[in-house]
Amino acid sequence: MKKEEKTQVIEQLAEKLEQNSNFYLTDISSLTVAKTSELRRACFSKKITVLVVKNSLLKKAMERKETYAELIPALKGNTTVMFCESGSAPAKLIKEFRAKGNKKPLVKGAYIEESSYLGDDQLDFLASIKSKNELVGDLIGLLQSPAKNVISALKSGENKLAGLVTLLSIPSISC
Repeated sequence: MKKEEKTQVIEQLAEKLEQNSNFYLTDISSLTVAKTSELRRACFSKKITVLVVKNSLLKKAMERKETYAELIPALKGNTTVMFCESGSAPAKLIKEFRAKGNKKPLVKGAYIEESSYLGDDQLDFLASIKSKNELVGDLIGLLQSPAKNVISALKSGENKLAGLVTLLSIPSISC
């Protein structure tokens, strides 16, 4: 590969990294062609983009942004990058794929919403991460819950409330 081609690939990788706030560095080496195809189909169905890259080119693309520095040590051996919208989608996919008896892919590292995670031991945690939309939905649900409880209490105690208002509006008799 010529220097101009390498520079172009580095530019494309840097742009792809910049556009995606979630990506995983994985190792799919030693998977058979059939298993690799199965993994790629599963990724495609879950809207996960898979790229096999040279570590040296990916390293140069990652060095352009300081926030990726923690992931650079993970660039050893074969590296496959999984780009996705949801931070937990690749982890869930990897867990499903391994549940079928596969030992790989292994998670070398992940970058999710400005946080870096290193090592395959992080897989369970990564699978449990909620997306931004899921967190917003949970927050809205939590905020609505107290209001619904107050409205429910007011409706159930309409007669009691009306009685209290009437009682409070009667002038006091002084002796």
